[in-house]
Amino acid sequence: MPDTLPYCYAHPHPAVTADVVLFTICEASLQLLLIRRGNPPFQDCWALPGGFLGIDEDLDRCAARELEEETGVCNLYLEQLYTFGSVGRDPRERVVSVAYFALAPVEQLRIRSGDDAAEARWFNLKALPPLAFDHAEIIRIAHERLISKLDYSTIAFQLLPETFTLSELQRIYEILVDAEIDKRNFRKWAQALRQIEETGELRRHGNHRPARVYRLIERNRVAYLK
Repeated sequence: MPDTLPYCYAHPHPAVTADVVLFTICEASLQLLLIRRGNPPFQDCWALPGGFLGIDEDLDRCAARELEEETGVCNLYLEQLYTFGSVGRDPRERVVSVAYFALAPVEQLRIRSGDDAAEARWFNLKALPPLAFDHAEIIRIAHERLISKLDYSTIAFQLLPETFTLSELQRIYEILVDAEIDKRNFRKWAQALRQIEETGELRRHGNHRPARVYRLIERNRVAYLK
């Protein structure tokens, strides 16, 4: 018999969790997905989707698995955000959380609660309920990261539906920065990125002349700008 057993160590180790901040745009506002916890601690409180890392599981897989198990959402671009490890952040034991964030168009998301989540629901970022653990802090940092990345990446393009007009793309950015953007300059910038292509179709909104329709050249990929 070996002197030691697998995964047994001389020093105590903290548990590790993965939590996911999922943003979308719905009803002309930035929203995020929360689950109502079905078990203690913080039973019936709202929280981010997430859970414990398996001993033979990598972090990216854990984040994707927990998101799918608790909300039904899968196959998203997930980006690691930050590690949260304050002592006492979880009343059960010493827990370190690795947070992720993601963006997706609401049209492609079919939400259903599952596993230990009693309910899953979208909330306006400006009207969040009281949250479990330190999830308010995680959300704050995720939002700051999202806004900062608008300047040097195409992260916001993950919010686009399969096809879109340049006006619809501009509206996404205006909702994110909470300000109006110059139409002419934005269109020149968006087309110069070479991340979108015309479909050959036209789309009419109201009495305006038909607008060209675009699609992403490569979905689930974030480009970094020079």
